[in-house]
Amino acid sequence: MTRRFTITTPIFYVNGAPHIGHAYASIAADVLARFHRLNGENVLFVSGTDEHGQKVEQTAAAQGIETQAYADKISEDFRQMQRDMAISTDDFIRTTDERHKKAATALWSKVTENGHIYLGAYEGWYSTRDEAFIGEDELVTKPDGTKVAPSGAPVERVKEPSYFFRLSDFQDRLLTLYEENPEFIGPAGPRREIESFVKSGLRDLSVSRTSFKWGIPVPNDPDHVMYVWFDALANYLTAVGYPDLSDPRAKFWPADLHIVGKEIARFHCVYWPAFLMAAGIELPKCVFAHGWWTVEGEKMSKSLGNALDPKALVDEFSLDALRFFLMREVPFGGDSNFSRRSMITRMNVELANDLGNLAQRSLSQIAKNLGGVLPERGVLTEDDQSILALAQILPSIMAEQIERKAITEALEEAWKLVRAANSYIDRQAPWALKKTNMDRMADVLRVLVDLIRTIATMLQPYMPITMDKMLTQLGVEEGERSFAALEVPLPGGRVLPKPEGLFPRFVEETE
Repeated sequence: MTRRFTITTPIFYVNGAPHIGHAYASIAADVLARFHRLNGENVLFVSGTDEHGQKVEQTAAAQGIETQAYADKISEDFRQMQRDMAISTDDFIRTTDERHKKAATALWSKVTENGHIYLGAYEGWYSTRDEAFIGEDELVTKPDGTKVAPSGAPVERVKEPSYFFRLSDFQDRLLTLYEENPEFIGPAGPRREIESFVKSGLRDLSVSRTSFKWGIPVPNDPDHVMYVWFDALANYLTAVGYPDLSDPRAKFWPADLHIVGKEIARFHCVYWPAFLMAAGIELPKCVFAHGWWTVEGEKMSKSLGNALDPKALVDEFSLDALRFFLMREVPFGGDSNFSRRSMITRMNVELANDLGNLAQRSLSQIAKNLGGVLPERGVLTEDDQSILALAQILPSIMAEQIERKAITEALEEAWKLVRAANSYIDRQAPWALKKTNMDRMADVLRVLVDLIRTIATMLQPYMPITMDKMLTQLGVEEGERSFAALEVPLPGGRVLPKPEGLFPRFVEETE
């Protein structure tokens, strides 16, 4: 039976333009989705936009735009960002879609039916920017005496009728979940923070608002709209056709992996499993919180004007170079810094020199010395067998890393083979063998093609466009590009296309 794999990005809040952080989450999820597809699995990859809440209503009003029209525009910006990044989503959920309203309403009704929602009144602090209720003990007092949320966002005192979710009833069940399923929250830093938060004591959660209207109406009480996080988290169920269990996509629940930014880990690791427990719905298997990006060592902010536009970076550096850098620079899950110097160094050293030059040297010699015809596998020396053995185990090693969400470490495993292949070509020197032993030269070049084929096949999730071109240059046909296809050697005798450089060196323009 084919394994199925369900992965989601966070749904992105439509209060501003997409930036490098949104692209990073999307690319990381895309790498994982593509990897699982190439591994022969049945994948559902979902993304979307979170479009309700007071902040969206206020932003639209400030711009003099009707709220739905504003949400439409920003949602399309996010879809375009994902197209620009070659994100291979299977579905894109908008919380203003009718199908989502149906799912969120069904979830609310089920949780209420099971006795976990009651009517009361909320009085306390609320951060509109974070769309979060802030406990008295969580407030941070600035030097001027102003109270703010832990994120630094302004807070206001709110008093209004509200429905409450009995979150306090789920404290012990959540702690048991974390203890019995240590993989439920990753990586270790966010997991410790979440466990500490829950152990400190959970209060019932206000899950409706009456002071604005831009949201999904509460069933049977349209004066209230659902708290934006109850609404937003339900998107993951929308993607599998909830509440229709006969929907073909229902088989994709529970989700295997929610990828989120660490700033929203609490909503996904505390509120979300509690809502699902309350509704009697199976829990996702893992929530993985990635870190934040700084730019040249500084935090991204509107005031500094240093938020990076992903499309501008693609236009300057190329898409696959950007995807490679974002997945390569810092282990996935940690905080990262975007530096032009680091980006250019990675492009020139690892892409142009290490991988690009390896492919170009190998294929140009086949074109020049063997008439562009792929040689058959010849008699293998000990050196040949040793390096081909490294290539043979690469898929399983990378699969183990990907299973752990170690996206960066998996990429390093591929680069170990890239470096080993460069050492091999230098040792074997096929350009010198041309003068002394043409048969051995052909054997060496064939080994190199097999090595590069493995590398390019395994790097498709990271750099899909360039690896497609590289596999074409190697004579690998469309049906031979899955991981399983690596077990079958390419037949000799294929005429290879003329090789072209795929990773040009990047040279900074000087005045």
